[in-house]
Amino acid sequence: MTDKTAPSAAAPTRGGIDWKYQAERFALIIAWLLLIVGFGSLMPDSFLSWRSFSAMFGSQSVLVVLTLAILLPLTSGDFDLSGASVLVLSAMLIAILNVQMNWPVLPAILVALAAGALVGAANAFFALYFRIHSLIVTLGIGTFVNGVILWISRSQTIAGISMDLVGWVIIKRLFGIPLAFYYALLLAAVLWYIFEYTIPGRRLLFVGRGREVSRLNGINVTAARAASFIFSGVIAALAGVLYAGMTGSADPLSGLSLLLPAFAAAFLGATTISPGRFNPIGSVVAVYFLVTGITGLTMLGAEAYVQNLFYGGALVIAVALSQLVRKRQPQDFS
Repeated sequence: MTDKTAPSAAAPTRGGIDWKYQAERFALIIAWLLLIVGFGSLMPDSFLSWRSFSAMFGSQSVLVVLTLAILLPLTSGDFDLSGASVLVLSAMLIAILNVQMNWPVLPAILVALAAGALVGAANAFFALYFRIHSLIVTLGIGTFVNGVILWISRSQTIAGISMDLVGWVIIKRLFGIPLAFYYALLLAAVLWYIFEYTIPGRRLLFVGRGREVSRLNGINVTAARAASFIFSGVIAALAGVLYAGMTGSADPLSGLSLLLPAFAAAFLGATTISPGRFNPIGSVVAVYFLVTGITGLTMLGAEAYVQNLFYGGALVIAVALSQLVRKRQPQDFS
């Protein structure tokens, strides 16, 4: 995958600033601002209220964290279609352990995170040891996890999760925005630092750009890809913790619908900030760009099906745009 942050691409030319590249970097942010201005001019009292923005920022933190989870395998050249399933499994384990078995919420969270790591390790094992395409492996593992969720929950919603978790996720606020939003931003900042300034992060980027070249340069490609799957599972489970805290319950099905928006945001984010590569900050911007569009259309009275149209269309357009940024070079997902 082309890394626009490489010195040859990201640094200004000797003649001055590369304005074309800078326009690519910030085009989505500008489009987001124009979207806000457009909806704001149509609904100044409702859309531009701080309550509206705080609701958007806080409610979408789960989607941000899930997007960051699937970002890791995408960076290494793999797909992870099990992320939403891990999210729901995590929330369900917390609900069962905390509500039905009277566990304290912290040990329940640790078990949920361990379950995410286990699912990630299973994805890595089947994809890397048997050399099966990650798309097939993670689709199968995700479906298997869905079955486990229905089995352990008996296909029922479990409510009554500890208010300690709910309080630290959605009730406690800073500047009127739930703390979940700041957790998501902190995670994005940590991943950005890892990709930009640490050896493991740079190795993962190199693996995504070319596995054979990385292998010839002494990088353990298998270990890098395995780590991306495992940490993806842990972060997806963290999204499930936030999901449980935001709703105070666990539903065996509702969280699965977040997978498509997460992929749409990940690919759309690859067109901004660091164009041509999947990046955490771009993904956060993309999530809120998409959510702003959905929120604005909903407030204008759009029907419920518009959300599917918007997210589905955004995914196709985002993939097309990311390919244009990469000059239509084929991506190595295998």
